[in-house]
Amino acid sequence: MRHTRLLARDALWNLLGQGAPLVAAFFAIPALTRGLGADRFGVLALAWVFLGYFSLFDLGLGRALTQAVSERFGQGQPEDVPAIVWTSLAAMALLGIVGAVAAVFATPLMVTRVLKIPLPLQGETQRAFYVLAASIPVVILTSGLRGILEACQRFDLSNAIRMPLSLLMLLAPMAVLPFDHSLVVITGLLLLIRTIATLVHAFFVIRVVPGLLVRPVIRRAMLRPLLALGSWMTVSNVVSPLLVTLDRFVIGAAVSIGAVTYYTVPYEAVTKMWLLPVAIATALFPEFAATFRHDPVRGARLYRRGVTTLLLLLFPMTLIIVAGARLGLRLWLGPAFADHGTAVLQILAAGVLINSMAYVPFTLIQGLGRPDITAKLHLLEIGPFIGILWVLIARFGIVGAAIAWTIRCTVDSAILLTIANHMLPRSHASLRPVAVACAIAAVLLVIAALAPAPLRVAVVALGVPAFAFGGVRWLLDRADRDAIAARLPFRRIAPAPAGD
Repeated sequence: MRHTRLLARDALWNLLGQGAPLVAAFFAIPALTRGLGADRFGVLALAWVFLGYFSLFDLGLGRALTQAVSERFGQGQPEDVPAIVWTSLAAMALLGIVGAVAAVFATPLMVTRVLKIPLPLQGETQRAFYVLAASIPVVILTSGLRGILEACQRFDLSNAIRMPLSLLMLLAPMAVLPFDHSLVVITGLLLLIRTIATLVHAFFVIRVVPGLLVRPVIRRAMLRPLLALGSWMTVSNVVSPLLVTLDRFVIGAAVSIGAVTYYTVPYEAVTKMWLLPVAIATALFPEFAATFRHDPVRGARLYRRGVTTLLLLLFPMTLIIVAGARLGLRLWLGPAFADHGTAVLQILAAGVLINSMAYVPFTLIQGLGRPDITAKLHLLEIGPFIGILWVLIARFGIVGAAIAWTIRCTVDSAILLTIANHMLPRSHASLRPVAVACAIAAVLLVIAALAPAPLRVAVVALGVPAFAFGGVRWLLDRADRDAIAARLPFRRIAPAPAGD
């Protein structure tokens, strides 16, 4: 259980690293909107998006580097790690330079033709985008360095850097506002912050990875398998966001732009639950890569523990959201949103719960060096998803979009769980109790969505504790149950048995 506590600690660090910027954004964005104005803030928002997507220029080498370093440590081959690190970082730096040059040439077209930027702001925006282009190598190298820290399971260090970095990316533009509203100054400051963060990452990587500076070496033979691994990861990284966001484009084309608003707001609210599975999956990825091949029993236990933990933690939140959807939307956004968005919120909440269950098998498959499986699955999903999405939107509007999205998540999760199940040792491959728990959860969610208000309250009041008790009793193994029982307050104050 000591190992489980370390994983829980790592997941908590990841949760803090991803959640802190959301809290900061809640306060910073209104001030930036007022200070910069709608047009300049729109360009700044695009700058943030571009900075996030620039990491795609690494062709998946950052994630592949994490997998390769974790695997070498798990196999007891740390002597290969410096060569893997130097080879990967050199390739990522080169790819970053190529991406920067491409961005410089694409900037005039983006500013004058693709984006609808007001004419007086186009010159300033173009100069700001040139600064952003210079950020591409920095962003890519930071991604690789963070991957090394995660491969060494130093999530405390990676998130201790990520939190202030994310906060500064929001707060630094606010600090500039009293003196200057120039987008060039703001993006230049963002580049400076990113550069400092890269140097800080490099400092800690040197301290964490032994022998990194003793003999820097680049081996071209190592690059091909890393690129093969990373390219499949890149396919998933590109296609997966498309599958997640495609519904809104189809709604805008088939229904109306107003309908997009009624769909997007519930979607953005409920998908914040993804913070938890992302935090857990990020902590599990290097662990699967390091231990699964030489200790599959231990890896299988971690896999099952990840799946059951997500189900036990997310189902109560989902049940409360489904039961209180109408009331919550009415109090938050008014009667119009409650009328249009209640069913959407309820269906999407179920879809997010189902999709969250897929994070662990997805992580296991990629951790074992088979990102080609997840990439091919995502590619196969695009066509059927577009067809189902278009048919259901035409028939049921935005509710149909939510149904189509949830159907895709269900099929995707079922396939990933089945594939991952075949990778487990036979004695640990059964997830039948989890399947039964999911069926019970589905029944409770349907009742919470369709029942009258008093029955919904009863379902939540009785269903949450009953599900928690049953989940602990039948989903967790003996070691987990004993660890939980040992931490219950009444166990600590109970009198010792006679004779002790």
